[in-house]
Parts: sequence; structure tokens; C-alpha cells
Amino acid sequence: MGYGNLRQWIEQLRRDKDLAVIDTPVDPYLELAEIHRRVVQEEGPALLFTNVQGTPFPVATNLFGTVRRVNQAFGTRPEQLMKSMTGAMETLFPPTASGLWREKGLLLNLLKVGTKNVQQGEAPVLGICRSTDPLKELPRITSWPKDGGAFVTLPLVYTESITNPKDHNLGIYRVQIHDDSTTGIHWQIHKGGGFHHRQAELLGETLPVSVFIGGPPALIAAAVAPVSERIPELMLASLMLGGRLPMVQDPLGGHRIPSEAEFSIRGRVTPLERRPEGPYGSQFGYYSLQHDFPVMHVQRMWHRKDAIFPVTITGKPRQEDYYLKDFLQRLLAPVYPLMMPSVKALWAYSESGSHSLASAVVRESYSREALASAFRILGEGQLSLTKFLLLTNEPVELTDFPKLLETVLERFNPKSDLVVFANTSMDTLDYTGRKLNHGSKAVMLGIGEPVRELPRTYTEGPLPSITAAVPYCGGCLAVSGASYIEDPELPVRLAADLKDKNTAWPLIVLVDNAEETVRTQTAFLWTVFTRFNPADDIYAETTVVRHGISYALPIVIDARMKPGYPEELVPREDIVQRVSRNWNQYFPHA
Repeated sequence: MGYGNLRQWIEQLRRDKDLAVIDTPVDPYLELAEIHRRVVQEEGPALLFTNVQGTPFPVATNLFGTVRRVNQAFGTRPEQLMKSMTGAMETLFPPTASGLWREKGLLLNLLKVGTKNVQQGEAPVLGICRSTDPLKELPRITSWPKDGGAFVTLPLVYTESITNPKDHNLGIYRVQIHDDSTTGIHWQIHKGGGFHHRQAELLGETLPVSVFIGGPPALIAAAVAPVSERIPELMLASLMLGGRLPMVQDPLGGHRIPSEAEFSIRGRVTPLERRPEGPYGSQFGYYSLQHDFPVMHVQRMWHRKDAIFPVTITGKPRQEDYYLKDFLQRLLAPVYPLMMPSVKALWAYSESGSHSLASAVVRESYSREALASAFRILGEGQLSLTKFLLLTNEPVELTDFPKLLETVLERFNPKSDLVVFANTSMDTLDYTGRKLNHGSKAVMLGIGEPVRELPRTYTEGPLPSITAAVPYCGGCLAVSGASYIEDPELPVRLAADLKDKNTAWPLIVLVDNAEETVRTQTAFLWTVFTRFNPADDIYAETTVVRHGISYALPIVIDARMKPGYPEELVPREDIVQRVSRNWNQYFPHA
């Protein structure tokens, strides 16, 4: 069995000397987040703040902020079991006596997956119930200077379909604390909780909502996981836990509660009620702007008598969520070929925010099958939010983005292998589409044998209006010059100038600072793929052939900051100085 609750995991970290306990008084407004961010950047320990101002509850952060911690939190069993499950499909379908016998170990493991009921007196989460001003003593964590208020950043938001209670969703949708009895719920329209809310609203019904905080690490991971709507998150949590997930009935009615959770907040979201929510410093590395979102009226909050409040801090990648998301991708990797048989491997890049960029190795058993695979990927659950998709049929390691990009660019045919879809939906947190939830997508293919040798050093001389030209990898050149405000037409001229030069570079990326952009994979992916919308910002000579756009090299992407984009997240200078001044007080034994 995995760790059954948050405190078991924290105690393991303490034994491993991978936990720093901070007893110094810490302000939940900006100071705590700044400490956390510095420790994450250094791949430092998990943190337990025991003296957070304004709350009696200790606050735990950075619980999953390194590769080692994530691997230890979940072990190798979930990945092995997932591989066994997918590998057994041919043996078990159609079922035979010999096949069932060969997979008896797997079947016994699967019999342990599910939930189990716990008596109310044995459920720690039911230690204390608060029904008057239920949120009054919760930690008011504010991470960034322009955040619209305090947020619960690791809320496990549970909903059920109004018409089918078996259809449930557990997801992390940020919760802004408006006051001691109301919150905002940042439901994104493309995800399960948003589906349940819209369904209830169309029926004129109030939607019951539970917000769990803490519990087994497996429960937190399951809420993060980008699983198909057909895979219940509670079942995934049980699989990762290695046993049935203990649940208890709320004595006052409503949803069952994970018995080992730290907190359980019960509320109601009434139809058509909205209230401004945000801004919020999101995992894209920019502020998610203020918009009207649904309101939850909190009826009560249950919590352990000695509850610990887990927190994460989002911001410019890499943050803590990066490590958890990458683990979950490895866990779910064997499932993708089952769901999409022509897809051999798939990877979404956490360095570029939530859904900006993904790639896949696909089958090409007939001409243009890769494009069919692209349609399949872009039609699957949260993958439908992908903004830019790279595909190849070569067996490349997708996590090595420079190698993947070179593999594609060596094979890329601009006349047929770049497809841009305008007027599509877009991730709620991505503002490059200039309108909330609206944007575009692009697919770039690199299939078959190489058709060009890629340049690796820029030797083509000065470019008008360009002050720096630095290769990122073979075939991809990062350039910078005037800002977008100073020269919005620069990419048009750049594409024409390079074509006149008969450039050897198939892909040019125009950024605000080329040298900084190419420094690391994380810097490149974050800078480029969070700052352009394909339909607006891809430039090349084009012709229209039978309603299809045919491109000519080079392809220029304008990834400069543009008017209307949210601000990049920057800590407040006085808070930076305070944390620097007090560092030895936080960590006296370091």
C-alpha cells in the first residue's frame, strides 16, 4: 500500500531528512510563496510552516517538488500495474481459461481497486465541523502581488452529474476565498467539473460541491491526472494507492468524503450566479485575468483535529506541478496506444504551461495516416486543448525536445505538413487567442525519410532589423530585434528577407531576447509556446490549393510579447528583500 494520508508522507520526508520545518512566523501574503519558490528552484526539501500568521493550521508545501520525491511518493507499483494492464489486453480479450490463469496476479490486483466505507467514528476528517463562518481560520495564501485575493491552490473539487451520480469528477480547479462563507470556483469549460456545472445550470438546478484538501498523495495525483472522462479519478487514486480508497458518509448528508483527508468543504453552486474571480498567477507564468466565475456558498467544513493545510505555488515553469505532471504522463503512457491505436507515444510539455505544446510518435502505414492521428489526439479529452502538435513516425525520445524538433524539421514538407485550424477553443488560461476560451491550433508533421540537412550555425549575414540570431537546435533559429509595439510588421519582412536569401533554416522564431530563449529547453518552450497564437502569428509565403493552404519555407513564428497579453509574474521587491534578510531564521540549521 502507498501512503494512506498526508501525514504519513510528511513523516517519511522527515525521516529522509527531506523536510524543512519552519517555526519562524511567516506571512501567508506573498512571503510564504517567495520562500517556497526559492526552495523549488534549488530542488530543495518539502516545507512545513508551523507558524503561519492568521491561522492555527500548519501549512505544507513542495511535497512533490523533485523527481526523487515524486518517485518515492508513488513508487514503481502503479507504473508496473498500468503496463501489466495494457499488456494483458490481448491475453484477456476474448477471455479464455488459460488467459485468465496467466493474468491471475493482475486480476487479483484489480480486485483491490475501488472504494470502501469507513464508520464515521473511524474517519479522522470528521474530527471538527465548522458551520458558522466555516472558512474563517483557513490560511489565506496569496502568491503573487496582483492576485485578486487568497486562493486554495490544492483543492480537490468533487462533483457528480445531476442526472447520474455515478458520473463523478475530481479535479483541481482553483478556489478563491471571497469571504468566510463564499468562494469562487474556476471551472474551465472543457473539463469534467465544468460539464457538471453547465448541465446543472441548464436544468436550473443547484450543484452540490465538495472540496477535499489533503488525503493520500494518490488522491492529489488522481485529481491532477489528465485522464479520459471514462476513467473515474477515485478509481485511479485507488490503483495508485494499491488498495481501496477509504470513504465515509458525511453525517449531515451529501457526498462521501475521503476519510483520510485533512479538510472537506461542502457547498452549493447556484445557477447563473457569477462573481469576479482573479487575477491569479497561473502555471503559464503570467496572470490569469479577472473574469466572472461561479460562486460556491459554503455550508460547512469538516477537518481533522490536527489538520495540516497542503499548498502549492504556481508560476513560471518549472514549479512543483512540473514534477507531478511528468510522473503522471509516464504513468498514463501505456494507455494512449490503447485509446488511440495509431499513437505509439505521446508527451505534453509542462514547461510550456498546461496545454500549449504536445508531440507524438505515430504510425504511418498509409499516406497521411499521421494527420488522422492528429485529429484523434486533438479529439481526446484534455488533449483537445493542445495548441501546437508535432508528429513524427521516427522512434525519438519525446522528452528531448531539440531532438524531436530536428527529427520533424528534417522531414517537414511545408506544402503539406503544416495545418493551421483557426477559430477553435483554447485553454482558459491561455490569452494568446485574444479572447477568453477562443484561439487556434497547428499541427506540424515530420514523416518518412529526411529531405534536408539542417544547419546548426548561422552564417548567412546580417538581417534587416534583427540584432541577434542564435540557433536553438538544428534547423531552428531564434532571432530578436524590435518589440512588437515598435514593429508589428517585422515577421512579415523577416520571412520575405530570409526567403530572398534562400535561407537554409526551415524554422525561425522571433522572440524578445534570443540569447535568453535558447539557454535551456525550459526557457525555449515557455517563451515560444506561451506567446503565440498559430492563426495570428505564423508567417510564410502561402498559396491556396483546393481550399488548402500550402506554405513555403522559411516558417516564421512571432513569439514576442504583444498588447493584451497578461503580465509575466514577478515577485514584489520588498518581499524578495524580506525573505533574503530572514533566510537564516527560516533555516537556522542549514
